[in-house]
Amino acid sequence: MGVVEEIMLRQSVRFGLLLAGGGAALIYALWFCYRGASGLKTLVKAIPMLAFAVAVWVSFGHPLITLALLASALGDIALSRSGERAFLVGLISFAVAHLFYILRFWGLVGLEGVIALPWAAGLVIIFALSTERWLIPHTGDLKVPVRIYVGLISLMGLTALGLTAVPVAVIGAFAFMASDTILAIQLFRMTEASRLQIPASILLWLLYAGGQLAIVIGVGWTEPLFHL
Repeated sequence: MGVVEEIMLRQSVRFGLLLAGGGAALIYALWFCYRGASGLKTLVKAIPMLAFAVAVWVSFGHPLITLALLASALGDIALSRSGERAFLVGLISFAVAHLFYILRFWGLVGLEGVIALPWAAGLVIIFALSTERWLIPHTGDLKVPVRIYVGLISLMGLTALGLTAVPVAVIGAFAFMASDTILAIQLFRMTEASRLQIPASILLWLLYAGGQLAIVIGVGWTEPLFHL
């Protein structure tokens, strides 16, 4: 196989995996995300981020994005199960994923990018501080890890603000933040019997999976997959 043929094959595999991951994410949103733990649920939930990760890796994308997606896949697997231990594994996995995204975004924008939109940065900081009133008092023994997680997702949002040249990645980062916010409300402020649980689960997953895909499209490679 020549160089040109190999490149074409890798590009075909990339698009195929992105489509497969997107399709699996949609199936999970429509059927599994609001159902109880099961082996099949875990399997379907693991597919999207793993597919996105391999798509980035096979087409010579940025390694930090691949690592963030792999950490996210581990978090998805953990959160598809029940129990506090699974939740903590998921929390740590997603914290690591956010850290990889922060490093990738910072490498692209630096400090100047972070402070390019001071009003938006102020809103992110206000959001982070507000969790001390509406979230942290309801987290019981998880106050410290939740505070650390809030700090990381807020820092990811701050670094994403500098990605004005790739707005799809900015949209993706804040969709990811929104999904985390909905999850926090579900876990700590919403009763299990609430009629909002199912629509919240669907919206959470669509924001999460769509946000991850948008980040991949924007900064998964040296050049965006496409421009808005």
